[in-house]
Amino acid sequence: MYIEDCFNLGYIAKLHGFKGEVSLFLDVTDVGNYTDLKLVYIELDSQLIPFVIENVKFMPKGLATIKLKGIDSEAKAKELVKKRAYLPLTMLPELGDTEFYDHEIINFSVIDKKEGKIGIVEQVIDLPSNPLLQILDGEKEVLVPLIPGLVTLVNRKEKILEINTPEGLLELYR
Repeated sequence: MYIEDCFNLGYIAKLHGFKGEVSLFLDVTDVGNYTDLKLVYIELDSQLIPFVIENVKFMPKGLATIKLKGIDSEAKAKELVKKRAYLPLTMLPELGDTEFYDHEIINFSVIDKKEGKIGIVEQVIDLPSNPLLQILDGEKEVLVPLIPGLVTLVNRKEKILEINTPEGLLELYR
């Protein structure tokens, strides 16, 4: 399995107890989509290593306590702390016409309903209080808050993100 065929599920946050259990932080929108996890890939030495999940218990705030097959001591579990966890892209739930995964819209053209083409998506800056869409128009950066109703269409085939920016926002960048 290669990283480009996967998405980042989260990372091993810390040890949980002394028998090899770890806390996995799930960096996903809906933890409920991953309640049947049986396998996770963990990045070790720039390679994705599959680990069978023997037991998983979901906790508040996106954490899950997991027991991985073959990890039966604190010392072995400690080697996994701060390592990224991945799942195959095929496990991503399908989304509607106005929803997207942050990684999939990178390099999409951004079209505002009123102003036309704004630029190209550079990244989604996932701030807890106010996620932002970072758009580059040549050398110029435009930051648009990802508020409800902003995205009016995600055209995956043509790689276009249609948005309806708040009144006056784009004028700030001219």
